[in-house]
Amino acid sequence: MYKIIDGKALAYNMRADIKTQVEKFTKDNGRHIGLAVVLVGEDPASQIYVRNKIKACEEVGIKSYSYRLDGAVTQGELEELLYELAQNNNVDGILVQLPLPDHIDSESALRIIPDYKDVDGFSENNIGKLCQGKESIVACTPNGVMKMLESCKIDLCGKKAVIVGRSNIVGKPMALLLLNADATVTVCHSKTRNLKQECLGADVIIAAVGRAKFVTADMVKDGAVVIDVGMNRDENGKLCGDVDFDSVKEKCSYITPVPGGVGPMTITMLMYNTYLSAIRSKG
Repeated sequence: MYKIIDGKALAYNMRADIKTQVEKFTKDNGRHIGLAVVLVGEDPASQIYVRNKIKACEEVGIKSYSYRLDGAVTQGELEELLYELAQNNNVDGILVQLPLPDHIDSESALRIIPDYKDVDGFSENNIGKLCQGKESIVACTPNGVMKMLESCKIDLCGKKAVIVGRSNIVGKPMALLLLNADATVTVCHSKTRNLKQECLGADVIIAAVGRAKFVTADMVKDGAVVIDVGMNRDENGKLCGDVDFDSVKEKCSYITPVPGGVGPMTITMLMYNTYLSAIRSKG
């Protein structure tokens, strides 16, 4: 019998703890922790994500600074804003909502954000520290997945973990976190041969490929743990993940739903990273 990993409930409990710590920081330091959120353009999905992040800030007591820039903003104008935020002592974390318009060099812009304000955990230094097993700010979604696994006391030591998807945002940092937890990790992608066989050998599957219901029951062995990072729409316009939940769930020991799984944890870990950034800047 499968068990649901309830990301929404776990996020609720974590945010309560974060709120307590944020309130203590505010009282001890006489100022609010601040998160600057930069949105470029009018992408509907990005606007929803930003709205949810600002709402989460209000929930835990973090002050949000919202910057909405026209889609035609120049590279120089965006970078000038990021330089200002980098030097602003009231801003502990800086988040640039991706993707940026095609005419913007994202790497150049994001490089301006100091490592200790990089609450997304995307900077070269933060990724490098994660690779070396050193303390760093960790990308929100992979870190949220690890918290979910920990909440169910799932022992990763020696287990075979297969990640479907190799993005810089999820797949690659997820692989590093699992390696640091002593799992044996395989990262699969569009060029992988015998993907089905790779997945069938997995004790843990992390689906982060961005294709609706891509992972099916015939790809999952009995008793596997399945984590669905995807957020898609099916043929009926209904929200769904990268996993065909209805068919896969009967083969799992644990599985995450969409919605209500990884999504709430991603934003919760953003709040956690912002709190950590404030602590580290103080130290």
